[in-house]
Amino acid sequence: MSNASNDKLQTCVSFIVEQLKLCHRPSSGENSPPFFLGINGVQEYSTLDDSEYRCLALASPRPEMGTVLVSAIADRLEEAPHHFYTIVLSLDDFYLTHQDQLKLAARHRDNPLVQHRGQPSTHDLDLAVSVLSSFRARRDLRIPTYDKSAFNGQGDRVQKAKWLKIGGGQERSIDLVILEGWCLGFRALDDANLTACWKQAVKLLQGSHDYRGRLGHHRFVDLQFVNEALKEYDVITDQLDAFIHLDAEDPQYVYEWRLEQEAGLRRSKGSGMTDQEIVNFVNGYYPSYELFTERLRTGVFKGKEGSQLRLVIGKERDVKTVLQV
Repeated sequence: MSNASNDKLQTCVSFIVEQLKLCHRPSSGENSPPFFLGINGVQEYSTLDDSEYRCLALASPRPEMGTVLVSAIADRLEEAPHHFYTIVLSLDDFYLTHQDQLKLAARHRDNPLVQHRGQPSTHDLDLAVSVLSSFRARRDLRIPTYDKSAFNGQGDRVQKAKWLKIGGGQERSIDLVILEGWCLGFRALDDANLTACWKQAVKLLQGSHDYRGRLGHHRFVDLQFVNEALKEYDVITDQLDAFIHLDAEDPQYVYEWRLEQEAGLRRSKGSGMTDQEIVNFVNGYYPSYELFTERLRTGVFKGKEGSQLRLVIGKERDVKTVLQV
């Protein structure tokens, strides 16, 4: 494995092992809930450069569970000397069904931010809470799966019969549940900060031809809708015990990374979004990076210093900085 990919993997694994020890997991007993780890940023970061992808893919026999990097983390944790039974979930798999997404878009036809999946409000939070609650209570359950290639890239949830079964007489108790998602850990802003961020973006848009953001292109009321919806996501974030933030040094990198990711999806699935559709797609959720990333960098949790790892990632996917907050 290349030094770059190995460093990312080992840094994340070392942090997770440290957090598990601090929480006395898994020695807490079979009746205690598993440890819940959140990872933000992997949607765009998941498509690695070719050599790094091959290295991590070889290290991970289950790339279908989350991204390649997250799967490699899970597999390393299950190996000696750790032997932590780990399950990987993606917030993406809790997206609304295609029909429900169409209904949401129709109800808010003037809001371009919710015309496709991505932003807060486009996930089935009741389903997500139900799955996490089943893990916490150690009940048998099924994990939903979302097919991003369905409906020419618009996506749809797969039939329940094809969801992954967890439990059903398995002998090992789950030690760790990893939940990854591009907006996981984002916290809503208060009205004053939301207004200030938007006004500053509009000012930059009107005063410069070099403005690269998307926030200033949107109506305040549309951003307010997403911010209000994000408040409901605290029910997910508040269940996490620790957090890893894969933070792009420049948020603009997500365009190139997402284009590469979709190209891989088209190769593997035979269908997907065009490059222009991808740009439009990223435009739709990019304002959330502008609004919520800064607060995420300061820490998801209150009163839990040291429980969040932040890796600042360069354009070539190399780690520039490692911080624990």
